[in-house]
Formats: sequence, structure tokens, C-alpha cells
Amino acid sequence: MLKRPASVRSPVMTKLIIQIPCYNEEKTLGITLSELPRQVPGIDVVEWLVIDDGSGDRTLDIAKSYGVDHILRFPTNQGLARGFMAGIEEALSAGADIIVNTDADNQYCAADIPKLVQPILRQQADMVIGARPIWQTSHFSTAKKLLQKVGSWVVRLASDTNIVDAPSGFRAFSREAALQFNVFSSYTYTLETVIQAGRRGMTVVSVPIRTNPQLRRSRLVRSIPSYVFRSGVTILRIFMLYKPMRFFLTLGTVPFSLGALLSLRWLYLFLFIDSTRSRAPSLILAAVMVLIGFQLWMFGLIADLLAANRRILEETQLRQRRRDLDAQQIKPEPPS
Repeated sequence: MLKRPASVRSPVMTKLIIQIPCYNEEKTLGITLSELPRQVPGIDVVEWLVIDDGSGDRTLDIAKSYGVDHILRFPTNQGLARGFMAGIEEALSAGADIIVNTDADNQYCAADIPKLVQPILRQQADMVIGARPIWQTSHFSTAKKLLQKVGSWVVRLASDTNIVDAPSGFRAFSREAALQFNVFSSYTYTLETVIQAGRRGMTVVSVPIRTNPQLRRSRLVRSIPSYVFRSGVTILRIFMLYKPMRFFLTLGTVPFSLGALLSLRWLYLFLFIDSTRSRAPSLILAAVMVLIGFQLWMFGLIADLLAANRRILEETQLRQRRRDLDAQQIKPEPPS
């Protein structure tokens, strides 16, 4: 018999909520919902949650026609990351012990949901990410495959995890893990949540999953140059936010080292070649480079202090979230 995870609150039953962020998905949402399970081994209750991110088509009607248990609707489009976080908050409020996130375009094989939740049920993981067969996926271009690999490598470096497919949106979270997420990016949540989990000491694992034939083009990857730029900005921002000291130390070392080398060159030329020449331009450039490097190091120190303050605020927010959710679970006693 499987042991229940520490994050599961109820001693009686375990609730799984499968959330699907949607934006104008009338053509694919029905297919996705028809594949979702209503029963999962080790789970007592399975519910569905659709986040309608300001759709202008029949997405909402289709969700209702398939008997979706929870629907969260934005009047205007807020973006994937905000839709994801709103879904997490809604699922927690609805009493989810485990949350599974999947896409509305039926990219991921819903039959693999039991594989996602099993490590959490067995107390082997706080977060599970489905690893797609990237190199076997025919509709992925070679450039996209390489970018997926590079992005996953960078995330592993920043998060101290061994995640194989960091951009994968097919993932499961324990209740305790979901409580700790704060997504700052408006582009996507995938990379940032992995890094937050790793930095907070959560156990993050990958499981191999299957994918379905492509029903529509990706909205995140509209063009390779755009995807490279936006992913690069996201990764750069992640490093600045979560590893500021390492980022600015590395960045500052380059100009500082160049300035130091120029200073040594000037000193050598002055002492051993020709002391009558001032070589002022070289000396000024060396001083400027050393100063730039030193300033970048100071920026790293300040950013590291700010990061420590942010961690304190996140701990305070986590305690408040727990209190708020616990208060929601307390039902008033009926009058006698």
C-alpha cells in the first residue's frame, strides 16, 4: 500500500486537481478533456480545473459541456504564467492535495498522469516533471530541440536539480510545494518554478512521458529568433534573481581581469621598456575597466542582500498562505 505524502492534509481522502490554462482553445480543449482520467490509483477524488484566460471563442462553453468541476475566468488575457499561478491558488482553495498541470492542446498523453503523481504519493518527490522524448518528436525543429536541451542545462545549473526537460508543462506538485511558488515572469512559469523548487530544497524528479500528435502550432514558440530572445531574457533574469552573487561576480570578473592585465602591461612597459612615455590612454582604460568590474561586484553584493530579504518575505507569505487556507477549511458549526 502506498504511503501518503507529508503534504496531504486529510487522513480520509486524497484529492487530485488537474488544471488546464486555456486561451482560445475551442478546437482542442474537448479532445484534451475527453482524455483526462476521473480515477487515478492512490487518489480518492479527481477533479478538473480550467483557467479561461480571456478567451474570445467557445472555450468556456466546451469546458462546461464536459463537466469541468472548477472554472476560473479572466475577462482579458493575462498570459500563461499568470493563468498558471491563478490556477494553483484556485486548486489550493478547492482543497487539492496534489495538482497536475497540463496543456489544452493535448500535447501530453493524459494516460501518463498516474506516472506523474506516484512519486508524490510515495513521498519520493515534491514536484514531478514529465520528460518528453524531445529527439523523437517529429514536429520539433532541430533548433527547438537544441534550445530545449540548452534551456534545461541552464535550469539544472541554476536550480541544482537533475531535471531532463525543464520547459515541459506536464508536471505534478504536492500541496506543500504549490504553496511556495511565486512566478514573476509574465512569459512562462516552467523554468522559474523548477528553480524555485530547487532553491527551496524540494525534491524534484523527472519521469518519462509520451506526447500526442501536434494539433496546433505552439503559441510560445512563434518563431525561433523570438523564442531564443525571450527564453534568453527569462534565463538571464532567473540568474540575476536567484543567483545574483554568482552572476555579478562572473560578469565583473571579465572587465576587472582585463583592467588588471592592462595595468600589468603598463607597469612592465614603464619599468623595463621606456619610462619616459606615460602611455596615459592605456592607464586610463585599465582604471576604467577595473572600476567597472569592482562596481559589478558591489552590485552583486547588494543584490545578494536583497535576495536574502526576499527569502524572508517569501517565508512570511508562505505562513500567511497556510493560515488563509486553513481558515477556509474550518467550517462554522451549525447553530444549536
